[in-house]
Amino acid sequence: MLPRNVKILDQVRAEALRRNIPAADVERWLELARPSALLTQGGDGPVVGAIRGPVMLPADAEDPTFPLIASIDCAALPADVTDLPLPADGHLLLFGWPEEHGYGQVMYVPAGVAVEEREEHPPGFSPDDEECAEVYAEIPQGDLHLTVDISLPYVKTIPGPPWSPPLPGDPPFEEMTEVWQEVLGDVPDGMSSYGWTTTPLLLGGYGTDCNGFNPAWLGANPSGRSGQDESDHGDWVLLAEFHGGRQGGASIHWVIQRADLEERRLDQASVLVYWNP
Repeated sequence: MLPRNVKILDQVRAEALRRNIPAADVERWLELARPSALLTQGGDGPVVGAIRGPVMLPADAEDPTFPLIASIDCAALPADVTDLPLPADGHLLLFGWPEEHGYGQVMYVPAGVAVEEREEHPPGFSPDDEECAEVYAEIPQGDLHLTVDISLPYVKTIPGPPWSPPLPGDPPFEEMTEVWQEVLGDVPDGMSSYGWTTTPLLLGGYGTDCNGFNPAWLGANPSGRSGQDESDHGDWVLLAEFHGGRQGGASIHWVIQRADLEERRLDQASVLVYWNP
C-alpha cells in the first residue's frame, strides 16, 4: 500500500481507538480499504488526464452518443494507485451527461493506434442550446492532477426498507464512518477538501453514494430492490465517478464487472447518474 494511504489509515485507527471503539471492529472495517485515485483540476500532482477537451478516436470507432467528460492517460497512472485491472497505457475516455436521466459510455483507445478528432458536441448536446451551455459552463476544461487516495465503504443509515438495503460493511459502523469523515476532512488535498466546483474525478475505490446506494451494487442490481445485501455486488466495481459543479450537486458513476474491464470490454459498462436539483 502506498505510504500516503498507510498514514491516513493509521490516523483513522488512532482516532477510533481514542474513542474506545473495539480494536476488532476497527481492524475489520479497515480491512475493507481500497486504493483509489483522486483527480482534480489544480493541485501539485502529475497531470494524468483532462476534463473535456478534443475527442480523439480511431477511424473505425463509432461516434460517441454523449459528450466527453474526461480522458485518462493510463500510462501516467502509477500501477498500484487503484486495485483495478486498468490498461497499462492508452487512453480511457469517459462520456456522460450530468442530468437526472442522463446516461453515458466508456471507450478505450490503445496506445499507438491512429486517431482522428471527432465532433466535440454530439447531436442533442449543442452549446447553442441554453440548457446545454449552462452545463458546459459548469464543467470547465482543464488538466487533471493526481492525488493518491484511499477509500472505505460509504456507510449511510437510511431508515429501513423500502429506502435502502444495508450498505457495505454491515453491520454499519456509524462511529467508524464519523471517524473516517473527520480524518478525511483534515487531509488538505483529500476528497473532502474539494468543493463541487473543482470537478473532482475518482478512479477505483468505493466512491460515494448514488442516491443512497452503493454504485457498484446498483450495477449488479439495476432494479435497486430493497431487502438485498448491498455488500454483495459480485464482480461489479466502480471504475470512475465524476462530480460536476451543478446546482445541488451531480454525480456520474461508471461501473463495470472486473472481468469486462480486464478483457477491455468497456462497452459493457453501466453508467449511473444522480442529480439533486
